[in-house]
Amino acid sequence: MGSMEAPADETMTTQNGSAENCNGGDHHHLSTEAAPLTSEMEIQGELTPESGGGGGGERKRKGGVLPLDVGTRVNCRWRDGKDHPVKVIERRRMQGGGPNDYEYYVHYTEFNRRLDEWVKLEQLDLDSVETDVDEKVEDKATSLKMTRHQKRKIDESHVEVCTSSEVNDFLVILSSSQILMHGHEELDAASLREHEEFTKVKNIATIELGRYEIETWYFSPFPPEYNDTMKLYFCEFCLNFMKRKEQLQRHMRKCDLKHPPGDEIYRSGTLSMFEEKHSEESYNLACILTLPPYQRKGYGKFLIAFSYELSKKEGKVGTPERPLSDLGLLSYKGYWTRVLLDILKKHKSNISIKELSDMTAIKAEDILNTLQNLDLIQYRKGQHAICADPKLMERHLKAAGRGGLEVDVSKLIWTPYKEQG
Repeated sequence: MGSMEAPADETMTTQNGSAENCNGGDHHHLSTEAAPLTSEMEIQGELTPESGGGGGGERKRKGGVLPLDVGTRVNCRWRDGKDHPVKVIERRRMQGGGPNDYEYYVHYTEFNRRLDEWVKLEQLDLDSVETDVDEKVEDKATSLKMTRHQKRKIDESHVEVCTSSEVNDFLVILSSSQILMHGHEELDAASLREHEEFTKVKNIATIELGRYEIETWYFSPFPPEYNDTMKLYFCEFCLNFMKRKEQLQRHMRKCDLKHPPGDEIYRSGTLSMFEEKHSEESYNLACILTLPPYQRKGYGKFLIAFSYELSKKEGKVGTPERPLSDLGLLSYKGYWTRVLLDILKKHKSNISIKELSDMTAIKAEDILNTLQNLDLIQYRKGQHAICADPKLMERHLKAAGRGGLEVDVSKLIWTPYKEQG
């Protein structure tokens, strides 16, 4: 893709490659300013005599002895000061502690994996320890809870099925051949389990970028020599990373890069984009990341829209690199929904999937997935059709939310690679 640059208080970059957030989330190659550098929040608790005190000998807990086993379910005091259910994912001995002094890497079962973290024993409520839990039963219960949660979300954004009269008012007919869909390749069960095991624990807790410190969300495949490094120091210009602050300071004295790498291909007001777009697999965006202080400001949506404007200029369809992360998928679903339904609202005659793809540069499979997920494709009278009732589409558009910063196509100055050659 490219890179986006803004003034000192609005700096952002992106570059082609495997990174987080939209594609599974691994490299921290993109930069913005973040929250001011502060010391890590520590949540202090207090051990009761019954739950165990200092290090050393064997300590009793409800249902067994310390240390807690991987897989144990217990309540943990989180940063909001309240106890939340967690599952122990991993454990490690504390430096200088006794044989049973451990820290525990826990997953908050109510929240996304990005909040997984290392906690101290005093944060855990040992009276809440669950033992001999049947994992299959527990997983089923969790699944049912999620299903009810999802059902509530669906109910909130429920859309009515079109009546015959509504369909007759505004119906888009598709041929059967246009409805064929090819699923994206997925990891098989064994590979998925291996991937989850390898990435279950965040290896880097925080990064320092300029004057700011940012908590990481997921595991990142840094070289083995960084396995024991809890914090990395990044150059905010070239994005090289070091283990120690002194290394960064020496690097900064020699680094002469003062803007994102690549050629500037877009400038609109205080917003700039720098070019590095070339993909053998025809992806139009390989990575997208907005660091915490710039989230919910429209930058991520801007990058998605910008990538499709580049695809239009190339004269071919585009799609993001897979697999998509949870947040990346939500962002793309919102973009596809807004773009496609805006066209269907204005189009008063039959339109094919290919025509939609040509108009938007969105890949046909992504269009079909989007319309099917919105329950807009129906099979009526021997053929597939898009139910484009205006009221129904308005409800979907409202649920998709607003678009991001607007892309001013007149400010895009870029020659596709095939034309350069």
